[in-house]
Amino acid sequence: MQVNKKYIKKNKTIDSIYKYFFMAMAILASSFIVLLVLFVFTKGISPFLSGYEYGQVNFFDFLFGLTYRQDKGIYGVGFIIINTFISAFAALIISFPISVLTALFIVKIAPKNLSKVMQTIVELLASIPSIVYGVFAGGVITGIVKDLALLFGVSTAGGSSLLAVVILLAIMIFPTITSLSISAIQAVDKDLEQASLALGATKTQTNFKIVLIAAKSGIFAGAILGIGRAFGEATAVAMVAGNKLFGPTFNPFDITRTLTTTMLAGLKETSGLDYDIRFSVGLVLMVVIFVSNYILNLVKKKVGNM
Repeated sequence: MQVNKKYIKKNKTIDSIYKYFFMAMAILASSFIVLLVLFVFTKGISPFLSGYEYGQVNFFDFLFGLTYRQDKGIYGVGFIIINTFISAFAALIISFPISVLTALFIVKIAPKNLSKVMQTIVELLASIPSIVYGVFAGGVITGIVKDLALLFGVSTAGGSSLLAVVILLAIMIFPTITSLSISAIQAVDKDLEQASLALGATKTQTNFKIVLIAAKSGIFAGAILGIGRAFGEATAVAMVAGNKLFGPTFNPFDITRTLTTTMLAGLKETSGLDYDIRFSVGLVLMVVIFVSNYILNLVKKKVGNM
């Protein structure tokens, strides 16, 4: 009995040590995020405060402006916000159904050997650096867009356009959404499928009305991460977007500009208004991502309840 008490006490001590260790790691990780947000907020809000050493910027002109000309000291990101939403959500609209159907095929339809090969390919696509996607887009996607524009009698800036950005982002977010969708579909309880089949539903009906609905949380988590990557991609997008100074851009064959490419342009500065205003753009990007995630979560709640 005495041995058991000592053993239990020892285990409780070990559990307490692990508990506080994990808590410390969680606090450490959270503190990095808090410090990052505070730093970006401090730098980003400074251009709009009175007494700013490089000249105060009007907040409403910045947020709703339709021209961004740093060479003339004009900083308006209203049209850039719209361009960012258009490019990211257009890419999601294209990539999301393809990704989900691919995941469904890999998990539920494809033969086992083919399934493993396709899953490996998806994982490899997810590991490709963004600069490689950018080089591919600059050499291939822009050429396709240029040829497509010629069919409609439209000229493009060598293929650099909103459409090229959308296609590029759709390709880049595909493996992210597909990978998480595969995991979500694999986690669906087999009993749900068997019950559906036992009630007379076909395999296809079961896959679409039972499996996908049951896996919707994981699938939409993939969509949220995917659109997060679309919003956050800078280098690859900058290679095919152009650098439009006004907008917004609604013509798919016209050049465009996103929040991340704006932050990337002229990154060589390490001080001054041009440097600090990029943190302001970063703050706007954080808000855009938050709003987008909120919208996707609302859509997730509606799916399967209609």
